[in-house]
Amino acid sequence: MAKRDRLSGNEAVAIAMRQINPDVMPAFPITPSTEIPQYFSTFVANGRVDTEFIPVESEHSAMSAAIGASAAGARALTATSSCGMAYMWEELHVAASDRLPIALALVNRALTGPININADHSDGMGARDCGWIQIYSENNQEAYDNFVMAYRIAEHKDVRLPIMICQDGFITSHAVENITLLEDEEVKNFVGEYNPENYLLNEKRPMALGPYSVTNYYMEARRGQAEGMRHVPEVAREVMKEFAALSGRHYDLIESYRMEDAEYAIVIMSSAAGTAKAYVDELRENGEKVGIVKVRMFRPFPAEDVAKALSNVKAVAILDRAESFSNQGGPLAAETAQALFRARSRAYALNYIYGLGGRDLLKEHITQVLADLKATVQSGAYSGGYKYLGVRE
Repeated sequence: MAKRDRLSGNEAVAIAMRQINPDVMPAFPITPSTEIPQYFSTFVANGRVDTEFIPVESEHSAMSAAIGASAAGARALTATSSCGMAYMWEELHVAASDRLPIALALVNRALTGPININADHSDGMGARDCGWIQIYSENNQEAYDNFVMAYRIAEHKDVRLPIMICQDGFITSHAVENITLLEDEEVKNFVGEYNPENYLLNEKRPMALGPYSVTNYYMEARRGQAEGMRHVPEVAREVMKEFAALSGRHYDLIESYRMEDAEYAIVIMSSAAGTAKAYVDELRENGEKVGIVKVRMFRPFPAEDVAKALSNVKAVAILDRAESFSNQGGPLAAETAQALFRARSRAYALNYIYGLGGRDLLKEHITQVLADLKATVQSGAYSGGYKYLGVRE
């Protein structure tokens, strides 16, 4: 029977971890993810889990220990943010290339510099090509649900890749919301036991892990990783379908909101999607045909789903909470534009950078975006490249 509770996003993720009862959790504190291992360590101390909790000296060590545990056949996880993610950089690639289904709770925070402890997606986007699955959460409920589903996706025999479950720092990680929790036994049965086919402590089948790869083999290893990623969408959809049957909450790789007859659309991720939905509802009341496509799974990018959702719009605004410094826009825009190009879409696509360092997305920003989309369609010409929303020029 489902249980209603009032929890922050960090608390919700820590409870999901407790219900999963992993074998090993190495962790090092960094704002705003510190609460996750803090809460979880109390579960360990109180005997509510069987997990070996390892307090390490750095985030690099946290991921190294998770890799060692996972390679030995254990179910491992950790949590981090921002510069902690950057400090794990080398080990993120090791985890993915060794095909280890480690789960990481990433509480998104701006990267230094200048120093800032608030939300944007520069940490997750900086790691987008490390070979990890990435799922972004709009609210506390999604953060909890996504973590419950994480291992079922990552550990699947056709995938075997690490996974990041992302949520926005402070906006969801520390804000308290009403959410619905599954019973402990329901989560335990849904996630199941971890039974890896190959692991270092299997004396009946000796193996090496992470050896030096000469030129003759490196490309094949990378191709194998790519094949695992290719299976993620199908596996994730199946897991989400099973989760819906259990919880009554339905998810997909993307979410289309009021897109049935939309002429204009906004593509966005994570917590700001909730803000955008509220403003779109107001615009709809005023007769504006505008909708939202929320990208939940960023890696692998659901290009066909996004292109299909946008197939009937005249123009689309893609909102990025990270800057690529490419002079062309942000990473979400790059992926979306490629999806539209491959689908031979004729829709105009504009890109906006918003919310860096935790700055709010406001109603006036959505109004400006819609006005820009209309003007672009009417003129038939793009007015410049990409823009910043709410910045002092």
